[in-house]
Formats: sequence, C-alpha cells, structure tokens
Amino acid sequence: TNLKLLIWAGLLSCLLWCGFAQQGGSDCIKKNAKSCGECIQAGPNCGWCKKTDFLQEGEPTSARCDDLAALKSKGCPPDDIENPRGSQAVNKDKEVTNRRKGTAEKLDPEDITQIQPQQLVLKLRTGEPQTFSLKFKRAEDYPIDLYYLMDLSYSMKDDLENVKSLGTALMTEMEKITSDFRIGFGSFVEKTVMPYISTTPAKLRNPCTGDQNCTTPFSYRNVLNLTSEGNRFNELVGAQQISGNLDSPEGGFDAIMQVAVCGKQIGWRNVTRLLVFSTDAGFHFAGDGKLGGIVLPNDGRCHLENNLYAMSHYYDYPSIAHLVQKLSENNIQTIFAVTEEFQAVYKELKNLIPKSAVGTLSANSSNVIQLIIDAYNSLSSEVILENSKLPKGVTINYKSYCKNGVNGTGENGRKCSNISIGDEVKFEISVTANECPKKGQNETIKIKPLGFTEEVEINLQFICECQCQNEGEANSPDCHEGNGTFECGACRCNEGRIGRLCECSTDEVNSEDMDAYCRRENSTEICSNNGECICGQCVCKKRENTNEVYSGKYCECDNFNCDRSNGLICGGRKERNLFSGVLIFQHDIG
Repeated sequence: TNLKLLIWAGLLSCLLWCGFAQQGGSDCIKKNAKSCGECIQAGPNCGWCKKTDFLQEGEPTSARCDDLAALKSKGCPPDDIENPRGSQAVNKDKEVTNRRKGTAEKLDPEDITQIQPQQLVLKLRTGEPQTFSLKFKRAEDYPIDLYYLMDLSYSMKDDLENVKSLGTALMTEMEKITSDFRIGFGSFVEKTVMPYISTTPAKLRNPCTGDQNCTTPFSYRNVLNLTSEGNRFNELVGAQQISGNLDSPEGGFDAIMQVAVCGKQIGWRNVTRLLVFSTDAGFHFAGDGKLGGIVLPNDGRCHLENNLYAMSHYYDYPSIAHLVQKLSENNIQTIFAVTEEFQAVYKELKNLIPKSAVGTLSANSSNVIQLIIDAYNSLSSEVILENSKLPKGVTINYKSYCKNGVNGTGENGRKCSNISIGDEVKFEISVTANECPKKGQNETIKIKPLGFTEEVEINLQFICECQCQNEGEANSPDCHEGNGTFECGACRCNEGRIGRLCECSTDEVNSEDMDAYCRRENSTEICSNNGECICGQCVCKKRENTNEVYSGKYCECDNFNCDRSNGLICGGRKERNLFSGVLIFQHDIG
C-alpha cells in the first residue's frame, strides 16, 4: 500500500509540475521575443544579448532576451547587452511671472506666464514611466475678458433695466482685481421657427402683445464685441429691446455655442475668459429641435452674419457634451446667473461643465455685479489640470502638492483649491507607454489648467527599437541564403520568411498554422512559453544547468521541478507512460 501511495504521489507531483513548467524562467524569457525590439518592449527590466555566439546549440533566438542579471550570469558581456532607457528633456522653461498690480508696466498677455515648463520631450520605453514636475502660479493683475450673455425674452424686462448700467459699474469693481479688463454683450431669445415662436406676421413684428417696444424674435445677437470702454457697453445695452417667444425653455445653448466658437468676431484674447449667462428660464438641448422639424445635429461652427446667428433654423440645439467640449477647447469659464426657481437645474448643469459656477440672480438682476465677483473668485481659486487625448497604450498619472505643501486629493491628483493670487502649486506627472505605436511614430499631448489658455506641450518619442538594429546587414548570408537582416546577433527575416535563420517560407505553410502545431489543445501559449516555434516545431529552451531540460512536443515537461529524495528525482529512475505521454517516476525498491 505504501509503495502504491509513493508511486501515485510521484505521478501527481510530476503531472502538476509538467502542467506548470512554463512558470519557470524570468518574465522576459516568457515573452518569447524574436528580436531586440520585441525584447525591450517586453518590459523595462528586459535586455537583449547581441553577442553573436551567445546562444548554445539548439537554443532559440528568444533566449537572448532575459533580465540583466541572468544575461550577465550566462556570460553576456555588459557591452553586448542592449538595454536602452527612457529620458526627458525640457525645451522651453520660461519662469512664471512675478509682478504686482500697479508696480509694473502693463504687459502683453502673451508675455505673462503662469505655468512652467512649457515644452518637454519624453523618450518612453515600454513599462518605464517618465516623471516631471509642473509648476502653476496665479499671476497678479492677470487680464480678464468678460462676455455678458443675456436672455431677452419678455420675462426679463425688469432685468434689462438694471443691466443697462452694468458696464461702468462692473469696470469699477473689476479694477480692484485687474488693470486690464474688457467687457462684451450678447443676447438671445429662441429659434425663429414654430412652435418656439409665433410666425404670424403680426407676432413677428411684435411678439409681445400691447408692448410697442418689443422687438422681432431672434436666436442670438452679438451686440458688443469685447471692449475696455464701459460707457460704450452702457450705451449699446441701453438701446436693446425685449422680445418674446411661446414656450418656457429658451435657446440659450445656441447662443453659448456661438459665443464659444466665434472668437475672432467677438474678440476673445488669450487671457482669462468669463462668460456670464443670465436667464430666468430653462434651456432647450439636442433633440428638442425635432419639434420644429430641425434634425441636423449642431455642427459646432461659427455662423454669425451681421452679428446674428444665421443657422438657428437649420441646426439643432447643441448637446451638453458638445458645449463642454467647445467651452473647454476655447478656455471659457461659465458663470450661470439664474433666478432662484432654476437654481437646481443649473447646479446640475454646473456639475457637467468643468470650471463653471452658479449664482442666484435677484428678481431684477440688481445683485449681478456682486454675483459675478463672487463667482470669479470661486473659479479662479481652483486649479484643475486636463490633458488632450492620449495615444493608444499611453497612460498618465497626477499627484498634486497644493497650498502649504498639502497633497491634493481631488480629481485624482489633478486639482488644487483655495489658491490665492501669488500662490504657487506643483504637480508631479508621470507618463507611461504600455505599448509602442504600430509605426513607432512620435506623438504630441498637451496639459493645461482648465479655463486658462496656457499649456504644456509634450512630445512623446517611443523607444521601440535597439541601437544595434541600425548596424544590421541586410540580406545577410547568415540568414539562410540572404533571406533576412543579421542584426543584434540574430536574423530578422524578410517578408515571407520565418524561422530562427529565416529558413521557412510562409508560402509553404501559414505562420498561424505553424504556431498551431506548437500549441497544446485549448492553449494560447506557444511551446508552453518554454521554447520557440520554428517552422511548426517546438525547440525547447536550454537551462544554465545542462542536466535540467525541458522536454515534450510542446516543451510542457521538465526534469527539475519534481520533488527529490537523496538527490534523485522522485527517489529513483523514470519511465515513460505510453498511454498518457507524461513522465512517471517510480520508487526504487531495490
């Protein structure tokens, strides 16, 4: 009975180790790299031995790829190990601006710097992050452009009276913040089609019954380009007239889109851009245009003709996501000045639009100046970094060091709050390539603080090949009658050729079919990750200890992972079981 137990224990042990033999060796070896480029992409700790006579007889090409310590222990000289590392370089590193309001001459906005550095080059090796520091400092006396976008439907009649003097009053208040302030004005009502407005001739002339000062309905009108002349604002806004429409929600989203994308017409500068959206009603959004027979999605382009939005009857209202995209692209921070009745609606909208704020507008807009000041202070005290779309396989991580060295926790390390003018915060940013682009091309990404025009431009260069590949010999006689390039101590086969020495043609047998011959049933692993598939047959890897070998059709077995007794595998000799095709180690009883 004991003898049978020992036999079965030996069998079970060897079966288990045979099934998991592929677990032996380093992670680099398991990648089964066929070239130096594949090897260095397998992981940051993988190196490639380019020494020509490094491999032992019968060893696959992939044995050249291993971790650095293993390669050295196998006798590969350090100078023959390819192990390129990532790096970084700063191309533009202008210091952040240090100046105080009233003590320095007026600077062009282009000369003011709040973010540092401005341009970097990162050379990325797969799996190896490159980390750099980014500094942000709120500059004092930073220029501000503010565009006041007002709902001129009939219910806002009292509000218009209070806004008529807004220009000079707001100028006076904003001078406490910046010496370079400009203000503009626009208005909106609704799409000029049924059922949003009445299209009868009489209602088109005067949509407000009994009010001779009510003007023809319109979608959006740019009344005043951004200007530093507060009196001009008062003059033009004072000449505005209320209009009217039929339904309660207004066409404000059409207006916001045009304000965001018509930068040249409105006169936005590359400074802090504020959009104040004033209304006492809700809003129409994408899909609502179908009520008026408008089915074309909003195209997100400028359509101002004579300062009027000319395509409101042609394009649907924009979606919230579309607005978020365009506001972000144009670095516009939005302040929703709305009545108490619609606070809940616009607070939900605020949660969807980064760098936006909501303030409660009094019934007649008498508190609008204080609302704007409070909202601006809230927006400007918060720094949130965002990046452009990342190339496939690239990831980015942020860590913030906010005011007084406190680590930021918001937005996954992208955010710092309660930042005052002159405060400096730092971010630690790590960029990692988890794979190489198919063509190995360079890519560019940008990082910027939301609501600001300044940004960091990062050029990503991917390390996908080894230096020794530039020294290769094309059509080398060492690669089976010139069927490959001999580089980095191995053959890189020409198109249509495969094999360690490019000795096989894909015309004779499909490469996927050959790989199939090297995979066990229901397995995705080539040669159990313990060998290389050469022309449809597994060539098992060699071990440093020549007494230790992988074996089997798929290199699925080995003779060094079974238990030993007195230095002998399973305590005795081995015999092959003809039925299962695995090794059974029997107890030596004599």
